[in-house]
Amino acid sequence: MSVLGNVTANSLLINYAQGAAQSATRAIASFLAPTVPVPTLIGRYKEYTAKNRFKVPDTRRAVGGRATRIGFNADDKSYDCSPHALDFPIDNLEKLETAQVMSIAKYAATLIADVATLDHEINVVNQALAALGAGTAHNFADDTVDPVKTIDAVIRQVMLASKNGASVKVLVGAGAWLDIKDNALFLKRMIVGQGKGAIGLASPTLDNLTQLLFGNPDCQMATLVQDTAAEGVAENISFVMDKDVLVFASQDNPTTLDPSFMKTFRLDGQWMVPGSYIPEDGRGEVLKMDWSEDIRVTNAPAGVRLRSASA
Repeated sequence: MSVLGNVTANSLLINYAQGAAQSATRAIASFLAPTVPVPTLIGRYKEYTAKNRFKVPDTRRAVGGRATRIGFNADDKSYDCSPHALDFPIDNLEKLETAQVMSIAKYAATLIADVATLDHEINVVNQALAALGAGTAHNFADDTVDPVKTIDAVIRQVMLASKNGASVKVLVGAGAWLDIKDNALFLKRMIVGQGKGAIGLASPTLDNLTQLLFGNPDCQMATLVQDTAAEGVAENISFVMDKDVLVFASQDNPTTLDPSFMKTFRLDGQWMVPGSYIPEDGRGEVLKMDWSEDIRVTNAPAGVRLRSASA
């Protein structure tokens, strides 16, 4: 086995690669579509709709009677963790000591993890937006529109749609947050005290939004940007979420059964697996990282999209 082959089979690099992937995990991707570790590449999961609703099973068992069975049936959906991979070529391996190869491999694992998690986050956000359609317009830049009252109504709707008490979360686009934090009705709620002693916050934060909303949901802001211009022309940088506000139900540690809005299925213990191969031209070697995942919307009614825009 080559020096790189020995290094990629070393548990030290394997553990480092998986740690790098965890460290590089983008907050918004795990917030919106948390990971469900699964035992097989292909398996079943529950998809909840208006017709296929979540119901809490009766766990009581009569003496001598049978227990309620949970599991899957022919009507359930299948996840399919499709393969993903990134390569990092390394030249002049014959001139390097094993310690140097390990150092380069760790460096490569860090770079690959960062690129892979960015790609994953873009896919998660785009898939969520596609599933929720155009959404409903509420111009939060209009001082007659109350953002808190508007989002509260949607939070209640999502709570009812999740049916199992899953946490409700709010993901706010950068442009939408700029509209909300400058909205006169929102700022009025931030006033502390009355009369001459009343004070307001100079710059409201997402924590303030959490405190004002029904149920104190976890609120985060999406600042992910993407260049939508074609190759070879001037860049066109824009927020993937700008004027959008997503309200959704999500368990912090979801399973294949719970009615969270969205999930990422990943083969358990197989996130960022290092390996190596010799390229076609025989020059140097390539460090490769492989993983499998499947992003799914599992309970579309438990997600709602609002847009800070004129109707």
